[in-house]
Amino acid sequence: MSVLKKLLNFYINSSIHVALSVYSLTWLTLIEFDISYDEHVLYFIFYATITGYNFVKYFGIAKFHHRSLTNWLKSIQLFSFFCFLLMCYYGLQLNKITLFYIAIFGIVTFLYAIPFLPKRLFLDSQHNLRSIGGLKIYLIGLVWSGVTVFLPLINNDYFINADVILTGVQRYIFIIVLMLPFEIRDLRYDSLKLSTVPQKIGVKQTKAIGVILLLVFFFFRVF
Repeated sequence: MSVLKKLLNFYINSSIHVALSVYSLTWLTLIEFDISYDEHVLYFIFYATITGYNFVKYFGIAKFHHRSLTNWLKSIQLFSFFCFLLMCYYGLQLNKITLFYIAIFGIVTFLYAIPFLPKRLFLDSQHNLRSIGGLKIYLIGLVWSGVTVFLPLINNDYFINADVILTGVQRYIFIIVLMLPFEIRDLRYDSLKLSTVPQKIGVKQTKAIGVILLLVFFFFRVF
């Protein structure tokens, strides 16, 4: 039982579950637009998600406590390193225009974790994008919708028409709705200066917003 628990913890903490979610949404886009299974872009997105998420989650810990890292964190670092190598391998198989868009998302991910702006814009000592009040949920939605909708289509030379844009907006709404329960869960732990949705309008109103957004999501599905 202890071994299974450790494996489950590693599965969650190493962002494999998140990567499978991004992988699945991307594959769903290919199916929706009647495009064949694209191994290169799907595997790239899977390994890039693990690399990016673990970088964002553990950069601060590894930076300040690199000499006293626990075994579980070291194993995640090693796992992330191999995922980074595989990400690079599959990235080299993609179209040049796809790599250009990937670079944009990569920069956003980097700035999400690395301090780079003046202190007056930030809420804590991290000084990165995730610390700017009210930005986190919308930034995550933008990146997820961009990666899972537009990247696979761009890599397959699919014309970005109204259907693609509607799908991108729909996916953005879907990710925002998925984030709201986590915003509610973290309400007691988050700093008031973070300006999360529940902090701004309350838990009840946040749930109502989630229901309304799901209705909008269904409305887009009709189109």
